[in-house]
Amino acid sequence: MSNHVVVGSGPIGSTVARLLAERGERVRMVTRSGGGPTHPLIERVAADAADARRLTELTQDAVTLYNCANPKYTEWERLWFPMNDAMIAATKAAGAVYVITGNLYGYGPQPGGHMTEDTALAAVGRKGRVRIKMWQDALASGVRTVEVRGSDYIGAGAVGVFSSVLLPAINAGRAAWAPGDPDQPHSFTYTGDQARTMVALSHDERAWGKAWHTPTAPAISIRTLADRYCALVGRPRVKINKLPRFVMRTAGLVHPMSRELAEMDYQFYGPFHLDSARTEQTFDLHPTNIEVGIRETADDAQAIATRTM
Repeated sequence: MSNHVVVGSGPIGSTVARLLAERGERVRMVTRSGGGPTHPLIERVAADAADARRLTELTQDAVTLYNCANPKYTEWERLWFPMNDAMIAATKAAGAVYVITGNLYGYGPQPGGHMTEDTALAAVGRKGRVRIKMWQDALASGVRTVEVRGSDYIGAGAVGVFSSVLLPAINAGRAAWAPGDPDQPHSFTYTGDQARTMVALSHDERAWGKAWHTPTAPAISIRTLADRYCALVGRPRVKINKLPRFVMRTAGLVHPMSRELAEMDYQFYGPFHLDSARTEQTFDLHPTNIEVGIRETADDAQAIATRTM
């Protein structure tokens, strides 16, 4: 029975932990609060992932450490590097494999919005530079490592434009203002596929030392995604207005979250395609139908609404 450490209990970390536990493997989930899924094989520990000494103690018997952390969005530059350094140190001390939940920020804007694993890490924005350094530091450390890069998530617990902008409008029966062009194609990665790919690649030597794209369904527009959701839950189609680009940038002068979102707005004002063909062909992994992610999102929204009634 193998031992694994999962840092972070969001939708990816929790799904990774459950997948491993359901295979009969022991999991130690590390979060500040000590939260996470309940399962006989999942041990939940409250600890600071940036504390290298403590994390090394918790990882000493692990074969894999999964970085599924999600630090505060407005403080990446301050929070990510100490955490990444601590996870690298803990992984190295244990002789384990370091698996990183990656994203597409490191590529920066691309002509045509098309990204493969060969796309250069050319981002110049703050968040892109953070992700580039994290990956470069992991590679330079000498640990066995792999980064699995997904796009914006869809599925239970996923946080993004759909959950924060469209869902509230759909539930309230009002128009939504999208921070981007709602008719541009955009890749949405199902949270289950992200977790499944991380687990699969963690023990495959062909994956180590490289970044791979999560199997992801063909890109669709935000408007199409909203229409499918509304049809599924039996609600009228939501009207989606395009938020002028200057609005978020102006708001960012005084509002930290608006500033961070404005930096990444290229992802939604033009095409944004994640190409996962290499991962699919190499490991025989394939994306789940996007309708599954939409259904999970709807079920999760209903469960939350029921709890708050």
